[in-house]
Amino acid sequence: MKIVEYGKENKEVILFLHGGGLSWWDHKAEALALADRFHVVLPVLDGHADSDEAFAGIEENAERLLSFIDKEYGGHVLCIGGLSLGAQILVEMLRRRKGICRYAVIESASVIPDRLTNALIGLSFSMSYGLIKRRWFARLQAAYLRIPDELFEEYYRDSSKIGKDDLIAFLKASTSYEIGRNLIETSADLRIVVGSKEQKKMIASAKLLKEVFPESRLEIKDGLQHGEYSIVHPDLYVSELLRMIK
Repeated sequence: MKIVEYGKENKEVILFLHGGGLSWWDHKAEALALADRFHVVLPVLDGHADSDEAFAGIEENAERLLSFIDKEYGGHVLCIGGLSLGAQILVEMLRRRKGICRYAVIESASVIPDRLTNALIGLSFSMSYGLIKRRWFARLQAAYLRIPDELFEEYYRDSSKIGKDDLIAFLKASTSYEIGRNLIETSADLRIVVGSKEQKKMIASAKLLKEVFPESRLEIKDGLQHGEYSIVHPDLYVSELLRMIK
């Protein structure tokens, strides 16, 4: 598993799991802000640029990360934050291991399947895949995803490296992921975050997560769209994370 690390000299470990089609750098600003106090670990999810494994599924990514934490950190870390696809993987980790972390931040996780979108992914991306290597198309995508200008070169470099099969695989997995309504027991102090301007299904997913994790806190961030909390407002993200940990 490829990882990028900041603050390795510190004892307490924080993991951030990036969004689909992005990479470790989507939490780079948070890592830099926290590195003086924490050991921040930024894994590259399977199927993304320079990863060492093809994307096999959300559940498989969760198991690999759990094994990684077992091997490197004795089966427990201080905090895990995840965005979008990374948040779905975090949800799966929490389902599988009650005590994997003391704190967790689930940001913009879809846990209600979108069957129509899922059915169209294979055809649409088979026809349009070549566009991801075009700089002008990357600019359009970066604007849609609210990627800051200072991260564009990293976004363009890494998004253009994603293979077609991996791209289709993680998009299909993300749009078919389902959590159900059974209660999930976790020892983590858990925040569920979604933007008020996200799609209705994302807000519905956040509310469902609140039901299945009854001790969690649901935060609907006024005026924010998908991914803006951690990518566009890292200072706010860090300040609220530190308040949570304290």
